[in-house]
Amino acid sequence: MKAPIAPTTRPLVALALLAPAAVITAAVAPAMWWLAPLLGVALLALVAVDGMLAGRLAEMALDAPADAEVGQPLALSLRARFSRPPAAAPQASLGFATRLGQGGAAQFDLAEEGAAGSWRGQAFITPVRRGTGTVQELWLRWPGPLRLAWRQASAPVEAEVRIWPDLTPVRSPALQAFLRDAQFGMVARRIRGEGTQFEALSEYEAGMDRRRIDWKASARHTRLYARENEAERDNQIVFAFDCGSAMCEPVDGLPRIDRAVSAALTAAYVALKGGDRVALYGFAERPWLLTPFATEPRNFHRLQSAAAGLDYHAREPNFTLALATLAGQLRRRSLIVLFSDFTDSTSAELMIESLGRLVRHHLVIFVTMEDSELTSLAGAEPATIGDLATAVAADGLARQRAAVLQRLRRLGVDVIEAPWRAIGYRLIDRYLATKRAEAIG
Repeated sequence: MKAPIAPTTRPLVALALLAPAAVITAAVAPAMWWLAPLLGVALLALVAVDGMLAGRLAEMALDAPADAEVGQPLALSLRARFSRPPAAAPQASLGFATRLGQGGAAQFDLAEEGAAGSWRGQAFITPVRRGTGTVQELWLRWPGPLRLAWRQASAPVEAEVRIWPDLTPVRSPALQAFLRDAQFGMVARRIRGEGTQFEALSEYEAGMDRRRIDWKASARHTRLYARENEAERDNQIVFAFDCGSAMCEPVDGLPRIDRAVSAALTAAYVALKGGDRVALYGFAERPWLLTPFATEPRNFHRLQSAAAGLDYHAREPNFTLALATLAGQLRRRSLIVLFSDFTDSTSAELMIESLGRLVRHHLVIFVTMEDSELTSLAGAEPATIGDLATAVAADGLARQRAAVLQRLRRLGVDVIEAPWRAIGYRLIDRYLATKRAEAIG
């Protein structure tokens, strides 16, 4: 492979020191003026010789996975083979799209392995946005024996990495252990209890609820019979995502929308295991996505693919249009889980009005993440007048936020406000409580 020669910092420092020495020589002994240029030429010759004595690269290759999850480390592996081993460890750098990692560059730590001249190294990057990111170009350089010159090679990579939503909570041992319960097993068992769907008749026994007695069946058989109902299944659950500017703001390094998608997919997986139907809905200034209802756990990958396509929009959401469109698409009472956020009470007015209309016909859960930065600013001890003003402003915003959430609760909206790490599990708890109460259908 072609590997041009480039000087290291050593000859550059030497040339910088040579300049004042040349000035002094010209002042003290003008006849020796030729000495400084001669030393410069000799130094450049040493750089060239050192570069030619450096190792010779035979090949280099990058192994990059085709798929990754947002917020999770992605391992990249580099292999380099030299036909003539280098004098010291090579250095490698990789350039990629910024959605694959902060700064768009990564460094490799190379170590020699196996036969002489074979080097391998790994670099870890953390994708920060969903979508498709490209790995663009790879650079490799290695020094000569005198450390005066680098030989450096570059190669275009043009590999694409698909960045999916983070499903780490779905794969967590705690959730998997919970899903091994009979109610969420691979085979959906009929669960008899206080549900709404008729299952069977059984002979009435002392201690049973008298309200379960089927008087018509009892009259036909001249014995008391009670109804056994099946726990409610086949509910419709819609996870709606505000993809506007507020949800694109980062929380602990990732946009809020990515945290919301991860929590929603975790809850969706539990709902599918429980026999319910799940759809995803995304909107910003207009509706962008409405998936068909997934009915079985094996359809979960369709929800994952659809969630990966939820884009980021730096515009204010149109709640009136989005929620009216969603209500028009639903033909039966459903559980609607809305992930959104707001910065002040004024921007939340339209959201409150639209949710007020929606809650008349559907069960609505509003999910928002705690603003830890706002809480820390409001609770920080002020050291200056500026700090005091910041704390007062932050406290005012926190009070406005609490007032908006209280208004939603008065409308009948179930509100979940929690740190981003907890919203997925809080949502699962609320879904299971709602399902046990038979409040959806």
